[in-house]
Amino acid sequence: MSRKIRWGILGGGNIANKFAADLKWVNDAELVAVASRSHSKASELSLRYGVSHAFDNYEALVSFPDVDVIYIATPHGLHCEHALLCLNNKKSVLCEKAFALNSFQVRKMIQAAEKSDVFLMEAFWTRFLPQYQKTVSLVESGALGEIKMIQADFGFKATNPPSQRLYDPELGGGALLDIGIYPVFIAISILGRPVEINAKMKPFSTGVDKQIAVVLKFENGALANLSATFEAVTPVEATISGSDGYIRMTNRFHNALANVDLIKNSLPVDIGHIHREVGYGYQFEARHVVECLQNNLKQSPVMSYADSLLLMETLDRIRQTCGISYPADQKIN
Repeated sequence: MSRKIRWGILGGGNIANKFAADLKWVNDAELVAVASRSHSKASELSLRYGVSHAFDNYEALVSFPDVDVIYIATPHGLHCEHALLCLNNKKSVLCEKAFALNSFQVRKMIQAAEKSDVFLMEAFWTRFLPQYQKTVSLVESGALGEIKMIQADFGFKATNPPSQRLYDPELGGGALLDIGIYPVFIAISILGRPVEINAKMKPFSTGVDKQIAVVLKFENGALANLSATFEAVTPVEATISGSDGYIRMTNRFHNALANVDLIKNSLPVDIGHIHREVGYGYQFEARHVVECLQNNLKQSPVMSYADSLLLMETLDRIRQTCGISYPADQKIN
């Protein structure tokens, strides 16, 4: 009989609620504790999902003995701080994307996990979704021939005034780390490390990006044309084009509702059934973490440290190219 993995959630916002809801679809997983700086949010979470322990401070959660792994659902500007708090208290961690603010912070988190001998993974849910898995399998099967071009966008019109987390450099504000991370992910997950980066951005008054356009060039000559914006509603689609056809991911390509269409010779090709489930889609990454912990793994073979470092290093290079900086960057030295 497999051992049950006991979860805690650090953070009480929208994504914490979605993750808590999806845990009920994960075998051998039990949500035993939640924590938020807001007492009311912690109480609401515990009541809504039948959790027996609710804390109004994170220190109480990381010292609670009956938690095996903690899902960090706070804004990404706080991820490094909160991950280190968990890891230094020997709690395994599944941390929302963006994993941190820069690759220096990611390395600190990895070092802390290795020192405490606990599991750490970036919660990049797209990598675990059936739609993404189908896309990868089609690419790897050679259905598209040689990949030549990837195009991906993510945009929405932010409220006026926008939420502080969208424009505050202290919080890692800007379109790139908030939503542009998805187009960047889809490009490098298919084509690897870019050899050349060009980027232009339109800033908030705070200096972080309100919208950004990025072109990545890869060793084989392939290009990726990527964009993210807080100023316009965009299709939120990804197209992966090869010498023999293309895949179009629609209906918000990054999430559990995405559609995957294979087009060859201008005609759609039947790609077979894509497994879909009820819920928001966070159960897939949670199942993977449960399996990793049950097998005493310290990092994921699917979303590895190397994967997270490549993603963050690419985001760092994009920011450097178009002059986006955070106070956290200055603390590296």
